[in-house]
Amino acid sequence: MRERKGGLLATVLSWSYALVLAAPLYYLVVSALKSNIEIFTRPFALPAQWLWENFGTAWRTADLGRALLNSVLISGVAIVLTLCLAVPAAYALARTNNRLARMITGTFSAGFLIPPFAALIPTVVLAIELGLFGTREFQMLFLPASALPLSVLLLTQFMRTVPPALVESAALDGAGHWRLLTRVFVPIARPGVVSVTILQLLTFWNEYLFSLTITGTAPDVRTVQVALPTIVADATNLGVLAAGTVLAVLPVYVAYSIMNRRMQEALTAGAVKG
Repeated sequence: MRERKGGLLATVLSWSYALVLAAPLYYLVVSALKSNIEIFTRPFALPAQWLWENFGTAWRTADLGRALLNSVLISGVAIVLTLCLAVPAAYALARTNNRLARMITGTFSAGFLIPPFAALIPTVVLAIELGLFGTREFQMLFLPASALPLSVLLLTQFMRTVPPALVESAALDGAGHWRLLTRVFVPIARPGVVSVTILQLLTFWNEYLFSLTITGTAPDVRTVQVALPTIVADATNLGVLAAGTVLAVLPVYVAYSIMNRRMQEALTAGAVKG
């Protein structure tokens, strides 16, 4: 009886939590299809008149097509660079347990202590000195650097779960560091790799401060987060603004759904093998 009540309580809490998460998303989507009057007078009701043209207006006003391509390009390149740097670094730290490795791990941990605002001016100066101020290329290089502390520490913990016996067996078969990394550590740490990819994708896609300051507001280089506020005017059509927000969120939501499923499959496969 107690177990049944506990299961019922868990179900109720789970659905309540799901509703709390879904309510803002529902409000955003229905607001994208309404006029200002309907948004204020009937906030959670379905639109009386479905204003699909809000999406076209937002797309044209903020030039979201080009901005989305810039965000996809910057985020994609930044994620690839982050993984190319973080995976080998995590492999080295996971296989080493000496004073130097602990010092390097502590250095990565210290990266959490630097607030973004404190790094803004030095980063701008660096971009100017490199001749990359106002370019997408600097953003592609800067984002991986800012993501390395968390990425390396997370991947290191995942790679430390690799059984030593498996590593020794592969080494006896003649596997070098590259084969150990690609054939043993990365497959076992795949949930960690996917987790880091999801986390950094959300971070890179939503980055605003450095994108606005360094990459700038020029239509040919600005990201979707910088382009979106251009919809705002003195007499803002909130439905158009909501439609632009939906268009900005949709790509990363789809990517998150796909990668989250991959992570669940990897975790399930690991549980079955165990």
